[in-house]
Amino acid sequence: MFHSDLALESNPSDHPRASTIFLSKSQTDVREKRKSNHINHVSPGQLTKKYSSCSTIFIDDSTVSQPNLRSTIKCVTLAIFYHIKNRFSIIPRTFFQREEVPDDYYKHDPDHKHIYRFVRTLFSAAQLTAECAIVTLVYLERLLTYAEIDICPSNWKRIVLGAILLASKVWDDQAVWNVDYCQILKDITVEDMNEMERHFLELLQFNINVPASVYAKYYFDLRSLADDNNLSFLLEPLSKERAQKLEAISRLCEDKYKDLSKAAMRRSFSADNLVGIRRSNAILS
Repeated sequence: MFHSDLALESNPSDHPRASTIFLSKSQTDVREKRKSNHINHVSPGQLTKKYSSCSTIFIDDSTVSQPNLRSTIKCVTLAIFYHIKNRFSIIPRTFFQREEVPDDYYKHDPDHKHIYRFVRTLFSAAQLTAECAIVTLVYLERLLTYAEIDICPSNWKRIVLGAILLASKVWDDQAVWNVDYCQILKDITVEDMNEMERHFLELLQFNINVPASVYAKYYFDLRSLADDNNLSFLLEPLSKERAQKLEAISRLCEDKYKDLSKAAMRRSFSADNLVGIRRSNAILS
């Protein structure tokens, strides 16, 4: 029991305090890039990042509750790229691997653009949300941890497809049927999709729960990944209309918090035969 609890706390897809695997794997490349730029005296180039001033506030349209779809998919696919590039094993185990691949297939890593196009095609055709992309990454890291496998050139498409399939059914209200994915990907059958889904669930030990704290951690770590790799979110000046909308949302959340606080206060004061609140006199010594 103690060992399982310890393993749970070290698993980022289950525990909010555990570091995400993709961010850890990306740090080696980030440090090497910075070191190389410093040694070769490479200039960072023209600064394109916008900064807020007293007269103008720049914000992007991506929040933890409503992420930007395009930016989120770019970040998630970059995380998958680092998983493949910096995998632990040289020759992976055959989970989710294609039946027939060349002997040296595992040596040729897909680039980020290739992974992005694959995922973007699925999300566009199935009309999936940005939140689904984040949950996809959570399920992917949970699979790699639970099953103790690596994602590699010969199995990444099937692992990503399985994670998207499961995330769309759990997260989106109108889930895509397995047969719909067969219309998007012509070289896969419904039977194969059903088997892959069953296998994925078994390796996850049927744990498809994603706590809000874990979801938020993955969102902000993806933003950190974007900053480290110069994947900037589109910034726009804060308009009067959006400022009013943000203010209204803030007031709504504030009123809701006050109501919850009052309810909690009433519950804390409720006790048998308790008429009023007695305060003890202060004792000064």
